[in-house]
Amino acid sequence: MTTERTPVSRTRAQRSQDSRARILDAAVACLIDGGYSGATTLTIQSEAAVSRGRLLHHFPSRDRLLVAAAQHLAVKRVADTEERVRRVVEQNPPADVFERADRVIELLWESFSEPHFWASIELWTAARVNGEIADALRPEEKRLGAAIRASMARMFGEELASRPRFKQLRDLLLTSMRGTSLTYTFEPRDPRADAMLAQWKDLARLLLGR
Repeated sequence: MTTERTPVSRTRAQRSQDSRARILDAAVACLIDGGYSGATTLTIQSEAAVSRGRLLHHFPSRDRLLVAAAQHLAVKRVADTEERVRRVVEQNPPADVFERADRVIELLWESFSEPHFWASIELWTAARVNGEIADALRPEEKRLGAAIRASMARMFGEELASRPRFKQLRDLLLTSMRGTSLTYTFEPRDPRADAMLAQWKDLARLLLGR
């Protein structure tokens, strides 16, 4: 009997997993397209093409759904950025550790113009006046922050990540890139030509030894 039930159980589990993923993807799309106020459960339900019952089964709270969606995408983007760095380094090995740092900074900066960043900003802004979303966001951001810090150490490589002022550089890059990205909301431009990019690279040399 157990053998007969297993395929059915797996199929149901897979269907549940697929519908959850669709809901998360739909929530991110709604956050990006309509902002926090536009990402209603009805809009998300329609975008995901799931029933009301299915949506509420996975996420009884709208705010927790939005937090889960943004974090889900952000974790994926952290992994994707790290993988891009790995491929770039393998395909065209840098001449030295600072050339590697330049490439990491370029790819890291690219990630601040991607959907996950804007979805997270929508939630951060909402959290200022919404206690429920702030409570849901706080532990998730702590976990995400730890994942980002670990990923950055791997991307820069052991030689640079072990230097005394690496943590200072890491935190300055993250906060500065976040702030610079926000100016793009009212002044769209090509991020690859941003004057800050050269300054971040200079900062890496200054803090890490050259």
